Amino acid sequence: MSPRRVCPVCGSTEFIYDPRRGEIVCAKCGYVIEENVVDEGPEWRAFEPGQREKRARTGAPMTLMIHDKGLSTDIDWRDKDIHGNQITGMYRTKLRRLRMWQRRMRINDAAERNLAFALSELDRMAAQLRLPRHLKEVAASLYRKAVMKKLIRGRSIEGMVSAALYAACRMEGIPRTLDEIASVSKVSKKEIGRSYRFMARGLGLNLRPTSPIEYVDRFGDALGVSARTKKRAKEILNEAIKRGITSGKGPTGLAAAALYIAALLEGEKKTQREVAEVAHVTEVTVRNRYKELVEKLGINVPI
Repeated sequence: MSPRRVCPVCGSTEFIYDPRRGEIVCAKCGYVIEENVVDEGPEWRAFEPGQREKRARTGAPMTLMIHDKGLSTDIDWRDKDIHGNQITGMYRTKLRRLRMWQRRMRINDAAERNLAFALSELDRMAAQLRLPRHLKEVAASLYRKAVMKKLIRGRSIEGMVSAALYAACRMEGIPRTLDEIASVSKVSKKEIGRSYRFMARGLGLNLRPTSPIEYVDRFGDALGVSARTKKRAKEILNEAIKRGITSGKGPTGLAAAALYIAALLEGEKKTQREVAEVAHVTEVTVRNRYKELVEKLGINVPI
């Protein structure tokens, strides 16, 4: 209903919709504002979630994670009919033959075959990194755009898929390092970096540098520090960013050093090795960033 609607009798803006009669009536005086309203919902009723699922006649929503966007027919692998009864004999053989031809017909040419392979790789990598579904959709969208602009030609599919996933992580504020992407990819860190730069130029991606603050929660959870320590680390990094100390330095090393300092200040002592392992940096990097932050911010760290 439009919020501008007003009852012509009493001037009220509160209305009640009666789905059985298809009428909209005034909540105060009962005047019928509109009648014969078309109900756009289903014609059946459901009294529990299981019943609703059984009576629904629509499939899964459209997704970019499947090469045909999930719009084609999919024959279930279970040999059962709509009532859950087992299909046997001649019909079972016929169903298996139909299923085989359906799989073949869903992929028409080499381009679709490559896209299907790329999206399956993307799904595998994202699952191993425990990334959310919406991020996978963003990565799939980036890869499809790269295919449309013919950026994939002459490059490895695995490298471009890894680059799309890395870019999507940065776009959605859920950053993952190149080392983390490379750990689940079939190509090297160097190849992923090269593919990412090529994709960013080709698609015109203007991504801001990753902030070290975005890594604090994840690294802090892995270290098992308190929320107070993570908050203190973010305060240290915010001050460092204001003073321009973070310019030109790796965000993971800065986040690790800030967490190390915050843990010392809050009495939750962690070793530099523990922090370095979580952040996938060397102990030397943690030590150097620690010294810079302590000296330039004037932090008194308890020994």
